[in-house]
Amino acid sequence: MVNSFEDIPARDRVIVALDCGIEEAFDLADQLQGKATWMKVGMTLFYANGPAIVYALKERGFKVFLDLKFHDIPHQVEGAAYAAAGSGADMLTMHTVGGTAMMEAGQRGAEEGAAEYGGDVPATLGITVLTSMSPEALAATGVARPLPEQVAALAAQAKEAGISGVVASPQEAARLREILGPDAYIVTPGVRPAGAAKGDQSRVATPAQAFANGASHIVVGRPITEAPDPVAAFEAIAAELE
Repeated sequence: MVNSFEDIPARDRVIVALDCGIEEAFDLADQLQGKATWMKVGMTLFYANGPAIVYALKERGFKVFLDLKFHDIPHQVEGAAYAAAGSGADMLTMHTVGGTAMMEAGQRGAEEGAAEYGGDVPATLGITVLTSMSPEALAATGVARPLPEQVAALAAQAKEAGISGVVASPQEAARLREILGPDAYIVTPGVRPAGAAKGDQSRVATPAQAFANGASHIVVGRPITEAPDPVAAFEAIAAELE
């Protein structure tokens, strides 16, 4: 299915994951300024530095994917999404297994935070099944559905809750595009250039495969951030997508 993000250049839909400390994050951001559009701030960076890291990246001209994976009672998630929107984050995440009411609260908080602080409403994404999980690992948690069915069921709940889209493996993106329609965000971690090590990821694909499957954005971390030349690594991925 065609998606409405295809008019945006693919290189501008590559999110660089800053899963590192503050000094390394700023060094990478400075190298990639003017080249990459998106930076991902996860738990490691945010818990150590707070919203100041979001402010700093926004000042450098980046869009920020704040990937904190909210999962709590609806009231808490609403407040967290409100604060995230207030920080200037352009995209945030919550766990779909928190349920429809929790996701609805997260959407409400994002909208209210953006209105209060005068910014745009961030894209709100539901985490389906972590890309590090194999079918065996999922089954060990007590989930009886096959992994692709679990991802599809959780994505359907995200759609019902009215959030912007989901985070899932690129292997599930094609089916999710059918479920969610052309305008939904489908953000896929677990993306590795051909020949790159999988690391702790289980369900992976190349950047080109992920976009061909229907991803709106892809997240790439270590193949860029741990490369001898991060700029060259980013540009190689961008070139593959042209």
